[in-house]
Amino acid sequence: IIETANADLTEQYAELHQPVIPGRYVMIAVSDSGMGMSPEVKARIFEPFFTTKEKGRGTGLGLSTVYGIVKQSGGYIWAYSEVGRGTTFKIYLPRVDAPAEPLSKPREDGSVAGTETILLAEDDPILRPLARALLEKLGYTVLEGEDAQSALAAARTHTGPIHLLVADVVMPGSSGRELARRLAELRPETKVLFVSGYTDDAIVHHGMLEPGLNFLRKVREVLDAEQGRT
Repeated sequence: IIETANADLTEQYAELHQPVIPGRYVMIAVSDSGMGMSPEVKARIFEPFFTTKEKGRGTGLGLSTVYGIVKQSGGYIWAYSEVGRGTTFKIYLPRVDAPAEPLSKPREDGSVAGTETILLAEDDPILRPLARALLEKLGYTVLEGEDAQSALAAARTHTGPIHLLVADVVMPGSSGRELARRLAELRPETKVLFVSGYTDDAIVHHGMLEPGLNFLRKVREVLDAEQGRT
């Protein structure tokens, strides 16, 4: 079950939910009627690499990635769970009273091909070559790195422009966001697209590896955007 609502978080609420800042938020609640979580499991669910799944069935990075995105957006996430009854996650994001930014216009021919240069930072040894093959097949020039350090090294040695950084959110060592920050010092004109295969295995298999269309459309959309780096 997914629910949304406007929420005004009061000072009284903030006192009970440190370190919440009182104000106007948008609430997103996601609930299930599954087996629920024990207090011991619930206390660790946002830890990177923590998982209750069998070995090889999960990375333990899904909820930690969600937590990071929510915190980077200035929001909060809370988990409510009872064994045998299910779990509810509530996300609060700051409400913004501003006009929505216009979406970039899609190409008239619907093409996702291009000739730009893309820096691909992905630590997964299976995903990285597949993503590179998808991009190169459509005409892009691809530089790659298995982590932030090797991606930055590729950027330093490349003499031409780099139009887009495609970076995994979670990588060993520096994160994708830290890589983007450091790359901006070298190449401030480079746009950025963050991706992650950790939030849901279905996203990896159906959104990128099999048809590849959702991933490639987003690459083209970011490249065609007139303003902003991300």
